[in-house]
Amino acid sequence: MAFATVSELLKVGKDGDPALGAPETKALDYAGLRALAAATVGDLNAMGIGRDDRVAIVLPNGPEMAAAFLCVAAGATTAPLNPAYRQEEFEFYIADLKAKALLVQAGDQTPARAAAAKLGVPTIELTPTRDNGAGSYTLASSLRGAAAKPGPAQAEDIALILHTSGTTSRPKIVPLAQSNICASARHIGATLALGAGDKCLNIMPLFHIHGLIAAVLSSLGAGGSTVCTPGFNALKFFAWLDEAKPSWYTAVPTMHQAILSRAERNAASLAAAKLRFIRSSSASLPPQVMLELEKAFGCPVIESYGMTEAAHQMASNPLPPRERKPGSVGVAAGPEIAIMDEEGKILPQGALGEVVIRGPNVTKGYEANPDANLKAFAGGWFRTGDQGTLDEGGYLRITGRLKELINRGGEKVSPLEVDEIIMDHPAVAQVVTFAMPHDKLGEEVAAAVVPRDGMSVTEREIRDFAAQRLADFKVPRRVVVLAEIPKGATGKLQRIGLAEKLGLGGNK
Repeated sequence: MAFATVSELLKVGKDGDPALGAPETKALDYAGLRALAAATVGDLNAMGIGRDDRVAIVLPNGPEMAAAFLCVAAGATTAPLNPAYRQEEFEFYIADLKAKALLVQAGDQTPARAAAAKLGVPTIELTPTRDNGAGSYTLASSLRGAAAKPGPAQAEDIALILHTSGTTSRPKIVPLAQSNICASARHIGATLALGAGDKCLNIMPLFHIHGLIAAVLSSLGAGGSTVCTPGFNALKFFAWLDEAKPSWYTAVPTMHQAILSRAERNAASLAAAKLRFIRSSSASLPPQVMLELEKAFGCPVIESYGMTEAAHQMASNPLPPRERKPGSVGVAAGPEIAIMDEEGKILPQGALGEVVIRGPNVTKGYEANPDANLKAFAGGWFRTGDQGTLDEGGYLRITGRLKELINRGGEKVSPLEVDEIIMDHPAVAQVVTFAMPHDKLGEEVAAAVVPRDGMSVTEREIRDFAAQRLADFKVPRRVVVLAEIPKGATGKLQRIGLAEKLGLGGNK
């Protein structure tokens, strides 16, 4: 079924079929979800909030967050924020978004409340009513008014606003239209052949594009369902798997690795699991982890490539019987993909350059940021900031973020290449290669590794292992062995700034 708005997407599923679930909670069916969306849009309109008005959402991970995203997006603009932010961060984001209201859970003493009060932004209280089904809620607020644009959102209205990570500069605002996020949901559904019988176990945070679009929106756009957990927890994952009996789950590589670390002690759950496939996205999946996952679960692992500006998915490895290439993020899966040089020229097959995309899921541009748009858009293409190549079969291989490539005295080193080599060491469970400052070379190669359970490894062993397979200038000069590598809010490993976090300064 074609759909270009969230309201239209919610019409795909059948009335009695489950839409949203949660552990130890009865599911909310499609009829209930549609009624909740209509009530939410009506409530917001009565508060003076309508199409293109922005509602900052700060809710715990779970079915209410998923439902609020869907139902608010049906008639306004959603702006989900990380509940773990401090008050100062909430003040920045709420102000930067020009939010008309803040949506929080009743009784939740989040610092977002104080931030909104300081900014004069009114609060809307959400009270869960799980007896009516997972994600069901009521809204209450003293806010009253007439919405300038009431009713269901239209295709070109902004459905979702997110900030880029802002690792190296002020975060940029990414507005995504209803048509953008619905196109991405359709693309993911087509890639994974999703249908009404599919159920996704969501362990991704729902303030992030991966969880919102891949787990929730694509499932409902296919008439399937999503079981929303309170967030990733490797200790509870297998119990959730047993209870929910999903047909798939999607996660970032660090989550897959944490699940694998507990696989042996959960053999019964693995044997009982009937997953059709596992999806991985938002960071590069080491080929070794892909093979281990497939062996443990007995199903294909589908690696995909996504980013916020593309409403998540850009490329994906296909389902069997088509070829899956470990180390590749697959073929174009929605938008067109090409490789471009620094001057804006499209390069031939096999050439190394910047990955560029164009298509119905891609944002039209950053908000109020002409300089960023000038750099990011060229001839109708969006520059992703990733370096890669396309092979003869159209499979895309990412060699790294351009800003994460290590410039060692003029010699460029791809951190992903070094990661892949070190991951072959039998004692290594996880690795992240990154740049550390060097007084003479500018940057030097460093790596952080986490040993497998019950195993140990030394810096010298890793360096010697890498030296057998890598050119000398690519071998890490420092290797830090850790119990856990610091991660970002969404579970991704972050290369930029890691040297500083680990206290690795300049060397002579």
